[in-house]
Amino acid sequence: MNQQPSRFIIWIKLFWMFLKINLLTSSGPASVGLLYKDAVGHIMSEAQFVEAVGVSNFLPGSEALKLAMFVGFSASGLPGTIAALLGSTLPPTVSMLLVTLAVQNFQDEPWMNGFIHGMVPAVAMLISVAAWKLFRGSKSIRKRPLLIAALSLVALVLGAPPPLVLLGGGLLGIILFR
Repeated sequence: MNQQPSRFIIWIKLFWMFLKINLLTSSGPASVGLLYKDAVGHIMSEAQFVEAVGVSNFLPGSEALKLAMFVGFSASGLPGTIAALLGSTLPPTVSMLLVTLAVQNFQDEPWMNGFIHGMVPAVAMLISVAAWKLFRGSKSIRKRPLLIAALSLVALVLGAPPPLVLLGGGLLGIILFR
């Protein structure tokens, strides 16, 4: 006689499955293979899994969270969704809290100021590389990217506060790209 596991056991399995996946992978697409191995045949059918991946790719937002919600709901309704989401959100939440505590504890240290100041050009370079990759396929450089680059350079030279730059960039994006 094949006995079905209790709902509580399914919730624990969902929580552990998504906790493990989110500790081992850093992106939604990378987690699909691990999730397939753990979910199909254990808590859902292959058809349900394919449907979950299809729906999560279709809807906007984090693939990992959408998969957690769909798989959790398919396996055990709303309580399963909550268990899967807890497993998915616990690792990034704990790591963010630990980083925040570390920054708070060391904020007055001279090396922390150097670390933060060193991060600014690194982040600027990452954004520049992303922009370059985005616009390099274009046959001609358009006026909009040049305007954005010029205004970014002005903000950098004038030392504009980052929140103000982000707000201005968002408003400029709304105006230029609507």
